[in-house]
Amino acid sequence: MTTATTPTAESGRAAVLRQQVLVLYLADSRLDSPVVGWTSYDGTGRTSPTTGDGDEPPYDSGVEALRDGWRLFQAAQLIPPYPGHEYDVSFLKHEYFFERIVEVREPQAG
Repeated sequence: MTTATTPTAESGRAAVLRQQVLVLYLADSRLDSPVVGWTSYDGTGRTSPTTGDGDEPPYDSGVEALRDGWRLFQAAQLIPPYPGHEYDVSFLKHEYFFERIVEVREPQAG
């Protein structure tokens, strides 16, 4: 596995880029619709969030996440329900994946 690092002489630490992923489930296919479910993953290791670990979503909509610096990289595929199944309860289908790349300072080897 390769890690992108940028050494910094002042701090004696290397700047390492890590990915954070945020999954928002929205009420419908509009990116500005309300968040009804969420989960996040932190590649920095600073936090260990889990699904259902909070009562309040991190953002009220997908647009709010964009405004806070998250980049949208996957949107839900819109598939119409089969005739007669318009009101079936199933998985949350309006799923959006966001990412942001953050810099983490790690000690340099040597």
